[in-house]
Amino acid sequence: MYKLRHIFDRVCESYDIEHRLTKVNHPWTNGQVERMNRTLKKATVKHYHYESHDQVKEHIYAFLNAYNFAKRLKALKGLTPYEEIIKWWQNEPKRFRINPHQHRLGLNN
Repeated sequence: MYKLRHIFDRVCESYDIEHRLTKVNHPWTNGQVERMNRTLKKATVKHYHYESHDQVKEHIYAFLNAYNFAKRLKALKGLTPYEEIIKWWQNEPKRFRINPHQHRLGLNN
């Protein structure tokens, strides 16, 4: 019987990304994602009250932009996540489907 695959799986496949699932009720098997979720919650919903879902989305978007483009991480030897991506882009551009410079903040980007 033909089984329809989830759209996410199809997109992952089109970009040659291996989609791995974790076991239910075992968040420690997905440590990096869980750590980022905790960081995101701590910076937003754990400290602020929001009047609407749109306010939450705006704050999360602002936090992620600050994190990705301004926060220097020890694990990345003082680079921001964006700078690390650009370094990889310069060294191994074939790994990328799109130019990461398109994700820069600012006018005309």
